[in-house]
Amino acid sequence: MKKIKVGILFGGKSAEHEVSLQSAKNVYEAIDRNKYEPVLIGIDKSGRWLLNDESRFLLNADDPKHIQLNPSSDAVALIPQSGGVISNLSAAKSDRAIDVVFPILHGPFGEDGTVQGLLKLADIPFVGAGVLASAVGMDKDVMKRLFRDAGLPLCKFKVLGPGEEFPDFEKLCAELGSPLFIKPANMGSSVGVSKVHKKEEYLSALSNAFEYDTKVLIEEFIPGREIECSVLGSSFGKQKDGNEIIASVPGEVKPSHEFYSYDAKYIDENGAVLVIPADVPAETAQRIRELAIAVFKTICCDSLARVDFFLKEDGEIIVNEINTMPGFTKISMYPKLWEASGISYTQLIGRLIELAILRFEKEKNLKTSF
Repeated sequence: MKKIKVGILFGGKSAEHEVSLQSAKNVYEAIDRNKYEPVLIGIDKSGRWLLNDESRFLLNADDPKHIQLNPSSDAVALIPQSGGVISNLSAAKSDRAIDVVFPILHGPFGEDGTVQGLLKLADIPFVGAGVLASAVGMDKDVMKRLFRDAGLPLCKFKVLGPGEEFPDFEKLCAELGSPLFIKPANMGSSVGVSKVHKKEEYLSALSNAFEYDTKVLIEEFIPGREIECSVLGSSFGKQKDGNEIIASVPGEVKPSHEFYSYDAKYIDENGAVLVIPADVPAETAQRIRELAIAVFKTICCDSLARVDFFLKEDGEIIVNEINTMPGFTKISMYPKLWEASGISYTQLIGRLIELAILRFEKEKNLKTSF
């Protein structure tokens, strides 16, 4: 049987670059080699695409604090209508081709619709959400406005754009409560996020968030448990269990830090305790799964996502956000939730590749002339 060549696209021009390297390492190690042939394409922090040697594509691979993309690789490009042929910029031609792309890219220039648009132009199947859902899922401002219009339960929030005057701290607290969360609108993995308790922390938190994006989100603090739920599926076809879109058992994050920070997620193995499945009543777990699928559909998502919630003491469930390309590291919640739901890491990768090819074939049959 001919193996499917899977281009694992990782790294990228994002503050979440190192997270992506860790995710790629895990996917590369777990992919079913009987069905798939991985082709490693790393993107460095300047945006160069590098065709990596499988024997040494990462430096300091086992050290999350110092992990790096190996820069001594051939520069390559994927061009429109290439059908998956990778152009080698260092040679006259390249006959290397891939059948499907797994873009394990987190944050801007990868998870925000930019790479998804390029892959559509290159006429190749790819894992994950399309252009629209990727862009909306990355922009927490637009995301929350869509959630609000869909009637989903949300926290109170405000958005600051470029050049806008910073609101008075006391007035902000009167409107949203205290403490406040301040975060870049277009970023993930808790990069640039601050929990602000007092006025002295306010301006530095805003400045920090504006270093990563031109829009900043200010949210009310929701006292409650942090619950996450994984979603898998596509409106283009049914899963092996007969459903189009399915949700995993919910899990709970119990951070040992002030909140579920970048270090807690990816650096400090003791940064949080993941309780899977979450210790919640059956009806609460079912409601979380239903809301996760509703969130997924609200932004027209496809293939995969992780939806994050707050569970208040009185049982009220608040939608926090959706992540359209959640982390795939060995301590990441997305694959762990599916493992607890009966789908192993290797099986999960296979399903996502199958969904990518299915969507591509369905879209290929659409008319392009009238």
